[in-house]
Amino acid sequence: MLALLIGTSSLENATANPSALYTNAKGSALIDVESGRLIYSSNGDTSMRIASLTKIMTAIVAIDNGKLTDMVKTSKRAVGKEGSSIYLQLGEEMSLLHMLYGLMLRSGNDAATAIAEHVGGSEEGFVHLMNEKAAFLGLTHTQFKNPHGLDEDGHYSSANDLAKLTAYALKNDVFAEIVSTRVKKVPNPHEKWEYSYTNKNKMLSMYEGADGVKTGYTKKSLRCLVSSATRDGQQLAAVTINDGDDWSDHRKMLDWGFKHYPLQEIAVKGQQIAGYPYTIGQSFKYPIADNETDGVQSRLVLHNVDSIRSTFGERGLLEWYMGDRLIGSVPVYDLASPKLEQSSKSPKALQSLAEFQKADHQGGSDIMMSSIVKVLDALFMH
Repeated sequence: MLALLIGTSSLENATANPSALYTNAKGSALIDVESGRLIYSSNGDTSMRIASLTKIMTAIVAIDNGKLTDMVKTSKRAVGKEGSSIYLQLGEEMSLLHMLYGLMLRSGNDAATAIAEHVGGSEEGFVHLMNEKAAFLGLTHTQFKNPHGLDEDGHYSSANDLAKLTAYALKNDVFAEIVSTRVKKVPNPHEKWEYSYTNKNKMLSMYEGADGVKTGYTKKSLRCLVSSATRDGQQLAAVTINDGDDWSDHRKMLDWGFKHYPLQEIAVKGQQIAGYPYTIGQSFKYPIADNETDGVQSRLVLHNVDSIRSTFGERGLLEWYMGDRLIGSVPVYDLASPKLEQSSKSPKALQSLAEFQKADHQGGSDIMMSSIVKVLDALFMH
């Protein structure tokens, strides 16, 4: 491999140097979703009880491993689960997708148990999948004992880990659609009227651009919240654990993040690298504060011509550094390479979107227009 320093990035200035940020939380974190950069953390690596924030992991594991059109049957164990509920009846069947709406909008512990038993074969089997996913994502201060978040010794996470998990989950189109929904109607097998699930997340109505994610509370964890919002193409996710003034703190955290760490376009797909017969294969954006712009540099790393990557058309990587820290990299190709025309959507993502549309039609339930538009746009664009 050959590494060549090719210059300093030209970036637009952020509005100001970051000012101090304080919350009432025992642990808090703020992350830029696209880049995965933690732009704020306070006591962020301390493991704590997280209540129903657990269900972020429950939902993404179910989406990744389950089939949205499957009918999930409610067991006695699920019906009897204490705490918040969507009031499933013994033997009731509901599609996995609609069960996920009950999980994330109404925080149904009965839904969490039913989902876990269906996707994991048992609640214990599903918890194993949750911990596997945590290990895969590098969540070193996290351990799950159940899929719902009721207080249990050895069940914990941290603000930083939850921020990283949320950033991962929000990149899944199905997860993002569910958590941004304010009200969802789903079929009711017992009556002529439909179930109506209203999202408990007040941020959706009280903060401009809010689009997720999850509330949580137990007597031991106290108030927990993960929220997300998108403005000017940038999505941030805020986490607080044990915060008695979380709604206010989340507004303050998100405002602070958008002001001081705007997402800036560093590399553009299809752009030729000056002085080289190569073009950038993927756009790259990163949140940059005003006092950081001068420290961003790029380095072109060329592959050996006999390498597997080179055989498949990738000529190297354009790496980006902030000081000595690698903040991202993008592949580079020959000019006019057919690789530039390939979709950024994986076949699995497209299948999941198609399955979402099919599952939402099940049982004759109404389809929210926003859901249709997002899904169809994604399918036709990719």
